[in-house]
Amino acid sequence: MNIRAYLRASTKEQDATRAKESLAKFAAGYGYQAPHYYIENESGAKANRPQLMRLLEESIEGDVILVESIDRLSRLTSEDWEQLSGLIRSKHLRIVAQDLPTSWQALSARPEDEFTARMLDAINGMMVEMMAAIARKDYEQRRARQSMGIEKAKSEGKYAGRKADSKLHKRVNEMLSLGKSVRQTAELVGCAPSTVQRIKALG
Repeated sequence: MNIRAYLRASTKEQDATRAKESLAKFAAGYGYQAPHYYIENESGAKANRPQLMRLLEESIEGDVILVESIDRLSRLTSEDWEQLSGLIRSKHLRIVAQDLPTSWQALSARPEDEFTARMLDAINGMMVEMMAAIARKDYEQRRARQSMGIEKAKSEGKYAGRKADSKLHKRVNEMLSLGKSVRQTAELVGCAPSTVQRIKALG
């Protein structure tokens, strides 16, 4: 059984590797060493995330998807979550969240009693579904509060929009001036190709 640790942060400014050491220690506590790490800065509300898709592609039956919490794996709509969880089930993968004790039994020897094993699986499945729904609800509430705050600031003439990252703009322009392609520049400065295209268009 392989342990595949998935670490995610929403923006480039956040440290997606923050929980790496904690997850490694957690896995080691159950006798598993050196998880396979899949790290990315993408919104949990986005279904098609490159590293998550790579994790699923490389996984084999019986592997464990290890996350700090379910919201690192999903802030998806119910429809998108159903597709993702369906794919996970079809590959017979198990989800373990560090903050969800009911999921930890996936790292331990399964009970010899089939009834007990099935009951534990059912309870954990229910808890994972509930936590995924809570993660989505939290995402929607935060977005709504953010939108309300922006509208209030606009009405008071205080909203100036997101400030441009002058350092990022400078680095991008430097790479482009050296003849680097958009994709090469994105990789070198650590941002999305679309961001490079936007900065390039500004001149």
